[in-house]
Amino acid sequence: MGFNDRDYSHNNYRGSGGGGSQFRLSMPPVTPVVMYLLIANLAIFFVSALIPPLKELFDTWFSVFPANFFMSIQVWRLVTYQFLHAHFAHVFFNMMALYVFGPDLEQRFGRNKFILFYLVCGATGGILYTILAAIGILGVGTLVGASGAVLGLIAASAILTPNRQITIMFFFTMTYRILALIIVAMSTVFFLFGTNQGGDAAHLAGMATATVYLLWKPWQTGTVQKTKRIKWEHKLNQQRNMQVDVDKILDKISKHGIGSLSRQEKKILKQASQKQQEQNKY
Repeated sequence: MGFNDRDYSHNNYRGSGGGGSQFRLSMPPVTPVVMYLLIANLAIFFVSALIPPLKELFDTWFSVFPANFFMSIQVWRLVTYQFLHAHFAHVFFNMMALYVFGPDLEQRFGRNKFILFYLVCGATGGILYTILAAIGILGVGTLVGASGAVLGLIAASAILTPNRQITIMFFFTMTYRILALIIVAMSTVFFLFGTNQGGDAAHLAGMATATVYLLWKPWQTGTVQKTKRIKWEHKLNQQRNMQVDVDKILDKISKHGIGSLSRQEKKILKQASQKQQEQNKY
C-alpha cells in the first residue's frame, strides 16, 4: 500500500502493511517461489474482489483478527493474512516490491529457506499486532497484507547489498540502504501518529525480523566455527600428549624390556595402538 494511501479508521481499521512505492524499471527475471507467491496473491485478490461474499469469508477466517482469545491463538491466520489485501493499490505495491526484491534473495537463500524467511517476516507482523491489541495499545481490527513479508525482503536486501541502487517514482535514485532507512523512519512516525498503526507495526516487525536473522546468522556461524576450532585444538593436544607418553614408554621398553612396564603404561600403549589402527582405516 502506498505510504500516502491510508484509509483506516481508529477502532475498526483494516491494518494493512503496504509498504510500497513505484520501483525501478529494470526488473529481474522472476524466480519460481516469487512467481508462485505473485500468482497466489493476485489470484486471491481478484477472486475475492469479484465475489464479495468470498472476500467477507476470507477476511473473517483468514485475516489476523484478535477479537478474542480464541481468535488470537488461531495460528494459521499468521500465514493466511499475508495473502489478503484491502484494495488494488495495496496488492499492487506489495507485489511490485516482491517482484523487485524477491528473486535475488531467493537465489541467495535457496527456495526452501527463502519461503520460510518470507513467511516468518510476515508472521511476526501479525504476532506483534496481536500482542499490541491484546494489551490495549492498538484497537482491534483485521490485519491483512503481505507488507511485513515484503518489507522484510527490503531490509534483507539493504543488509546484503546496501549500495545497490533503485529508482523510485521514475526520478529518485537511492541505495537499498537509504530506502530501508526511509521506510523505517516513515513507518515509525505513522505508527506513533498515524491511523494505520497495525499495518505500520507489521512493517517494523517484518524489517526487524529480517535484520535480526541476517545479523544473528554470522554470529551463529562464528560461534559454531569457534567451538569446532576449540574441539579440534583439544583433540590435537590430546594426541600430542599421548605421543609424548608413547615415546617415553617405547624408550623404556628399549632399555629395560616390555616386562618393565606398569599397568598404566601398558594401557596407554594399547590405546595408542587402537587409535593408530582407526586412522589407518581411513
